[in-house]
Amino acid sequence: MKRKGLCLIMVLCMLAGCAQAGGGNGGAAAEAPAEEEQAGSGLTEEQSAGEDLSRDGLSEDNLPWEEAASTPYGKYPSLVTYTLGKMTGENNSNMPEGDTYENNVYTRYLREALNIQNEDVFEESEEQYTANVRMAIASRELPDVMVVEDRQTLVQLARKGMIADLSQAFEDCASDRLVEMYDSYEVSALDSAMVDGKLMALPEPSFVDGPNLLWLRKDWMDELGLEEPETVEDAIEIIRAFVEKDPGGNGEGNTIGLVCHGDLTGESGYNYEFQLDPVFSSFDAFPKQWVRDAEGNVAYGSIQPETKEALGYLRQLYEEGVLDENFMLRSMTNIAELVVSGQCGSFFGPWWAPNNPLMEARRENPDAQWKPYLLSTTENGKIRYYDQEASYKYVVVSADFEHPEIVFKMASVMFDKMRYEDTSNEGLAEYFQTNVDSTARPLSINIDYNDALYRCYEQLGAALNGSLKPEELQILEHSYYEKCAAYLEHPDTADAEEWAAYMSRIEACALLEEERLSVISPIFSGETETMAEKWSGLQEMEKEAYLRIISGEEELDYFDIFVEEWLEQGGAQITQEVMEAVSSF
Repeated sequence: MKRKGLCLIMVLCMLAGCAQAGGGNGGAAAEAPAEEEQAGSGLTEEQSAGEDLSRDGLSEDNLPWEEAASTPYGKYPSLVTYTLGKMTGENNSNMPEGDTYENNVYTRYLREALNIQNEDVFEESEEQYTANVRMAIASRELPDVMVVEDRQTLVQLARKGMIADLSQAFEDCASDRLVEMYDSYEVSALDSAMVDGKLMALPEPSFVDGPNLLWLRKDWMDELGLEEPETVEDAIEIIRAFVEKDPGGNGEGNTIGLVCHGDLTGESGYNYEFQLDPVFSSFDAFPKQWVRDAEGNVAYGSIQPETKEALGYLRQLYEEGVLDENFMLRSMTNIAELVVSGQCGSFFGPWWAPNNPLMEARRENPDAQWKPYLLSTTENGKIRYYDQEASYKYVVVSADFEHPEIVFKMASVMFDKMRYEDTSNEGLAEYFQTNVDSTARPLSINIDYNDALYRCYEQLGAALNGSLKPEELQILEHSYYEKCAAYLEHPDTADAEEWAAYMSRIEACALLEEERLSVISPIFSGETETMAEKWSGLQEMEKEAYLRIISGEEELDYFDIFVEEWLEQGGAQITQEVMEAVSSF
């Protein structure tokens, strides 16, 4: 959405009588603060020295407070320290020894470019991060900046007046290229961050990632003389053989089957690791998504007959031991440990799975040969998958923080200047080459063009085949090029980083170029009035019913009872509201 478009939406919403959110102080320029203490960030004395610049004698390189607060790259005259609720990654996000979440390539670059420093009030990954966010909200003690992972929480914070209105911050501090990135999406993530006519978050757009791939231990397949799979049914028989014949030498009964997370499928169509979306889509089932049924009516995918069939199939796999019998108890971290240790040889994951967890698995066992497969989910060989919602992560700023514009300045530096303009940052190049996870950034999100994945794949391919000079690549692409080229020179002895770069950026992405892909775009990804009140409870009901059916605690026909209760407890009203919303598009 262009800046003018955002302004128009806000005006129209106010004219329509939208309720006013009680939130923060907008993006107005702040008064110059008093001298601030240096953040306890683990920086060296040399890094900490000389960064407070007096308001007197300002130069073009050291803009005054008002200009710094209203431009993408304006540097604050004095160090601005902000508290951060930090979402972390596994293995310290694979950062080099000595780097921390408060002192790394990204934080040092931001300190140099903008004179800002994060001070992390908590650093957690996965489920524990979500728990800390909930505690911060419950206590009404938010860090200055944090990521929330769903729109319901965003709306809650906005209407309680706990977060700042970022409308002006976007107008002033989003770089032109950052705006262009948001505009590259058919459905703007900025729209999903609007609450009552105000932009209440910096949203992460949902990239075109393609469907989840099945990652299998090819060396195990070769040992058992198994052919490569083409369908979900083929894959299940391979996984069954892994469990029963133990090609990894784990011992009888110790090889885990298909691993997955208890959430089963992506909440917003996002392709994350350890989900079973391809299994559901092979039954033409799309849980958690708003779809059109056979008659063309708006329907919630989780309560459709096709989903019942898919649950029956998973119930059978669970009973047979092909589906991990402990999947309901496992965290994402625990599942990754099974992969790294060699206890399991199969999981569904996106194209970037070689970066995490397979790079670590490769380090542990260089002989482990993981390979991706794109499985047909229809009789005619097509691969049907659900597209993603406009956004599923939101960076919010506390209403009490005096520099709400800081998040758009950070985004402009990290996702525009660092990535597309700075071609000589050796530290950043090293991060890309060693597959440092994106959670190393202070903002644990990513912003890029909608087709950034395919752009990179095409550029890398051109450089590798000699039709493009490597020096013409931007810094991210060039980093991957060096690793991919090294892998091709010595594939049998390639290190984990070289292997991961080639397997993700070339092997996996090549599968996503296939013409067999059939995308189902969302027909609704917003929030209705009744959703705001009842959706969370309905989601819990859904998850519990699914797990009880798969585990055998309830019979398959319990699905019909669940559907009836779901409709009675607000689902029917929500469906009606979604139908009305869709008809108004």
